[in-house]
Amino acid sequence: MPEFTRRNLMATSVAAAVGASVSGVATADEEESDTPGAPSVKGELKRFSSTALGAEVTGPFVFDDGSLLYSLQHPSTDNPAPFDKAGIGYVEGFNFEFDGDSSEFDELSTPQTNEEQGKVRVSTGEYVLLASQGDTFGNGEELGVPETPDGTPITEFAGSRYSEAGYTPDCNEFIATNGAGTEGYLFTNFEASPGNVTRIPVSKDGESWEADLENALNLANTEAMREVGGTRINCYGDLTPWDTMVSSEENYAHPRVATKATVSDIDEAGTGKGLRGGHEFWNRPNPSEAQSAIDEYYGDGSWYVQATWALTGVELLAYYLGADPVDQNGEENTLEPIGEGYPNPYRYGYQLEFQNPTAEEPTPVKHYAMGRASWEAPDFQQDRKTVYQCSDGDSKGIYKFVADRPIPSYSDPMDVAGTLYAPKVTTDAAAEKNSPADVTLDVEWVELGHASNGEVDSWIADYDDLTQRDYLATHSDWEQGDEVTAEVLEAADREVVENGNQDLVTDQEILDWAEQYEANGPDGVDEELRRVPFLETRAAAKEIGATIEFNKAEGVDSVPGATPGDYVYFGISEFNDDMADDTGDLRMHRVDGGVVYRGELESDYNISALEPVIVGPDGTDTADVADDALINVDNVYVMEDGRVLCCEDADQFGRSYKNDCLYVYTPEEQLNQPGNGNSDGNNDNGTGRNSNSGNAGNGSTNRMAQSGAGSGMFADSDGDGDVDPSRSQFDSAFPNLNWNTWSSLFGN
Repeated sequence: MPEFTRRNLMATSVAAAVGASVSGVATADEEESDTPGAPSVKGELKRFSSTALGAEVTGPFVFDDGSLLYSLQHPSTDNPAPFDKAGIGYVEGFNFEFDGDSSEFDELSTPQTNEEQGKVRVSTGEYVLLASQGDTFGNGEELGVPETPDGTPITEFAGSRYSEAGYTPDCNEFIATNGAGTEGYLFTNFEASPGNVTRIPVSKDGESWEADLENALNLANTEAMREVGGTRINCYGDLTPWDTMVSSEENYAHPRVATKATVSDIDEAGTGKGLRGGHEFWNRPNPSEAQSAIDEYYGDGSWYVQATWALTGVELLAYYLGADPVDQNGEENTLEPIGEGYPNPYRYGYQLEFQNPTAEEPTPVKHYAMGRASWEAPDFQQDRKTVYQCSDGDSKGIYKFVADRPIPSYSDPMDVAGTLYAPKVTTDAAAEKNSPADVTLDVEWVELGHASNGEVDSWIADYDDLTQRDYLATHSDWEQGDEVTAEVLEAADREVVENGNQDLVTDQEILDWAEQYEANGPDGVDEELRRVPFLETRAAAKEIGATIEFNKAEGVDSVPGATPGDYVYFGISEFNDDMADDTGDLRMHRVDGGVVYRGELESDYNISALEPVIVGPDGTDTADVADDALINVDNVYVMEDGRVLCCEDADQFGRSYKNDCLYVYTPEEQLNQPGNGNSDGNNDNGTGRNSNSGNAGNGSTNRMAQSGAGSGMFADSDGDGDVDPSRSQFDSAFPNLNWNTWSSLFGN
């Protein structure tokens, strides 16, 4: 392990850290308007779809027959029906051919008219909705809507909302129940608080897919989900190599210290003013109003309290769990605190796996040992131990988890144990004003700690009795039965700003952990401090100097059955702010349109370098450049032939239209294969988006092996003349044979 000290992340004064904690603070690079290589593509980028106005492209999934499905998330209600409601739909009349290039479709034009902008458009075929906001299941529940234990829809309560229930479908993963892959269950995330995951039976009849809403489930309303505390903000996810759906909790409200600032900065300053993050106000009465309160208390000395906006919906989560509601008379909001049943913040922000996915009710398992963050997505590797994870938001980071042994081999999921890592970028050129298009990031992984799901669960349980009453009693002179006045709440808020929320993991515990880590390593900390990197993952990573600047890491994926030599793709939605300032490990020129990186899997499924393959435009680029460039990449989805679906959650910037789009990226080395496009790697569509050349890496050149049940073709990945099936291909084709017995014959 490289030597990192907990103070080498920020070589700046506390004053500089205070400035960096304010969103949008101007830096010298804010005026950058012509970053070299922005935009550029190593390969081909081809637009396949544009979604309806107001919606983002999210939740892509490609069935075995090549059918594409994705979610219509939060569309404008002014769109014509049916695109005025959220939904889940697929493309009828088109199937990807999995042959490694995109000649199977013509590039879709940009949406220019009101009619084009108000609907979902695809290059070939038609986008057909399987389920829409407001649809009712056979049990009387509404699509995506959580209910309280007594069956009251959460939509009937007053309170702040992260989003409207049923309005934000996101990740989609399909679990087949027949060998042909034409019947099964579609799992769909709903990005709200409380969160939800639906399971809808779907099947293909002829050329059309159909949804059986009569037998669909809101998994949030099952007893098993309530037992794990429910979920918050279910964003993207993954399909594991052992065929289970994983839903990522994008708990945006986890930052305890703003952006790159550290707990040590607070300690040195002797105050949390200008540095404290939204997490510390979790159990405050009316938590989402903390920012406005800070503005009122501190006036011109106020600051952006990172993530207080994401505390919306926390009180609805309490009602979902069974807490007695307050402020339901429709009049002015009061300061009455919520008591018993208030959610424990350390129960949210995890990778949630649905084991036994085809049972009457799946079994939800939160993988606590994988760390707590604003998880956008994980990517579970074929060794069944390694998981790459991306955390969405300003300075949130990417992480890695490696289990001690294959995850599905544990009979009790609470026994799953492993090591959590954070990245350290060691490339000198990344700390200079270079273009992100020109710099491959060398990455070393810093161990944060080792634990099992059960151990972390026991640490979380220490905070299960937390209430809003505790916030007042701990941080002010208020006692149970006293009136809660504005003065009482202000006293509590100011105490939390100065010294942190004493109901949670404290600043001192984080400082003590970091000091012992630096002196003794991750295994040499006191037993009671082992919880720190698992409950306060981001804060711990910052204290030991990990590179957490990655801004809005919104996608991570690899080809199904990926093995060493294949690539893992990472989508960084915006390359700006803390990635393009004058502190930390990343100080390059800003690219507001974002960057897609990829890392080659090594023999042990490690990644040690991230190569930029798609670079978005500058925020100042005009329509002739921005219209055909990938802007603010969100989900990335690698198809079985190695092509990558790139989804947008975009700002308009200089574009002539506001709609988000879905692009198909073909890697440069695949374009250079016989029969796949031009030998020079350029595209024939005349857009000029694919002229940038460069070394695309040394991954396997044959990524066209067909996978799935009954697969009959494997790749020769090492060029020795013998076929080399991946583990997933072998398991699918030969379900009755033991991989460990036969793999040596393939050189794996």
